[in-house]
Amino acid sequence: MRMPRPRSLAGQLFAMQVVLVSAIVSGCAYFTYATDRDQAEETARLQTTATATAVARAPSVVAAALSADPSRRLQPYTEGLRRAAGVNFVVVMAPDGTRWTHPEPAEIGRKYLGHTEQALAGEILSEKHLGVLGPSIRTVAPVRATDGRIVGLVSAGITIRKISEQARDQLTALLFFSGAALTVGGIGTYVINVRLRRHTKGMNATELSHLHDYHEAALHAVREGLLMLDGRRRIALVNDGARELLGLGEDAVGRPVAELGLAPSLTGALLASEPRVDEVHLTADRVVVVNTSPVVGGERRGTVATLRDHTELQSLSGELDSERGFSQALRSQAHEAANRLHTVVSLIELGRVREAVDFATAELELAQVLTDRVVGSVGEPVLAALLLGKAAQANERGVELVLARDSRIDDGVLPPSLPPRDLVTILGNLIDNAVDAASCPPAPGDERPRPARARVTVTARAGTDADELLIRVHDTGAGIDPCHADEIFRRGWSTHGSHRGLGLALVRQAVHRGGGTVALAEGPDGGAEFTVRLPLRTGAPA
Repeated sequence: MRMPRPRSLAGQLFAMQVVLVSAIVSGCAYFTYATDRDQAEETARLQTTATATAVARAPSVVAAALSADPSRRLQPYTEGLRRAAGVNFVVVMAPDGTRWTHPEPAEIGRKYLGHTEQALAGEILSEKHLGVLGPSIRTVAPVRATDGRIVGLVSAGITIRKISEQARDQLTALLFFSGAALTVGGIGTYVINVRLRRHTKGMNATELSHLHDYHEAALHAVREGLLMLDGRRRIALVNDGARELLGLGEDAVGRPVAELGLAPSLTGALLASEPRVDEVHLTADRVVVVNTSPVVGGERRGTVATLRDHTELQSLSGELDSERGFSQALRSQAHEAANRLHTVVSLIELGRVREAVDFATAELELAQVLTDRVVGSVGEPVLAALLLGKAAQANERGVELVLARDSRIDDGVLPPSLPPRDLVTILGNLIDNAVDAASCPPAPGDERPRPARARVTVTARAGTDADELLIRVHDTGAGIDPCHADEIFRRGWSTHGSHRGLGLALVRQAVHRGGGTVALAEGPDGGAEFTVRLPLRTGAPA
């Protein structure tokens, strides 16, 4: 049997609020009724006291009490006074309790039902007592002669029934206003319930609790970065992956995106009103792929952004591009080697052995010069292999790659803080850009003299006693306009057009990870010269 679905959170709150409002209104109504009844009894006590005291002090009452027939003189007086004072009875009696007056004439001459001892002692007594007219609030006061003797007693009273009637009239009005308050409270509760149901999607408390638990678990389990911005472009939610990718602290929630210190292009992507799909951006240490989607519900409510770490993939992509270039260079060299071998064989067949030996020796010497220099100067195998591979690529494009004579990197001097992958990123991208610049023909109107052959010169120096690794690459190209010096390391900047360049941005990022610096200047041949300095020891200035 299928169990019924628990009531939604909004429904539960609605029921609780209705019960609470009803209890409060009912409690207030009962308290008001009880208070009004007590006040009515107190008012009746004060009214009867004032009436009894006034009658007992009246000279005509004293004179009548001393006369031979008090009833004849007092009965008309007390009845008129009873109606005027709004009390139920005014009874004047002898000191022994024999009634001289009463609203019901048949009771005249009978004993008074109530306590008179305190009044006979000269005091005023107020009490609740059962009499001929029913339970009543009554006050008994002594009637004194001029010599101070007590010559009679006066009792004025209001029946409980009359007090109850007054309280019932007040209760009717109270119930009307209580019902109105309950109705208004119910309508307000219903309006709140409808709004709450819309915001909670009709889910009950258990479902919301489970949803929150799943939400928290998913946020911490997802390796990709997740960032949610509210309508005012402040961080509403950020998971562990986004904190790590963007370098955010624990106080990131609630801060505007513009104040996080992110790269301008990344900040612009997060603040954009239109969706962004698979955009590549750089932080200080990482390559991040950004996707954004606005949250819209009648109005813009914020933005959801996902962040993927593309650093390793970008590095592997760069290495793959290098390997592809090496393969092409090797195929080209194999083709050239076959041509040269055919030439040597043909010379031998023609009997020109001397010329064949000279031709083969010259080709070997040209190929071996750079190899010997690289192997002799660069003890780091990764950098040595990179230089030899880039030299083959440059030669294929008609550019000579030269290793400066003062270059020297001793084996084992590079610390673990400078991983080979970062060095490949730095040197490989600098050489690629230099080869591109050197191989480009002069722009129209550029009359600056250039060397006969395009050339890229690399300097790499780090000895055992050095505090830093120096990498310098300069070319014979057209150079870079000084006005672009601050923009060249920005993602998308390129001399071939906007939104193409990524290499120099990756160079700066890798240099930043190593705690170093990269600078641009004009090279000795008029082209661009990039100088990278990376510390080899912790705390060493770069």
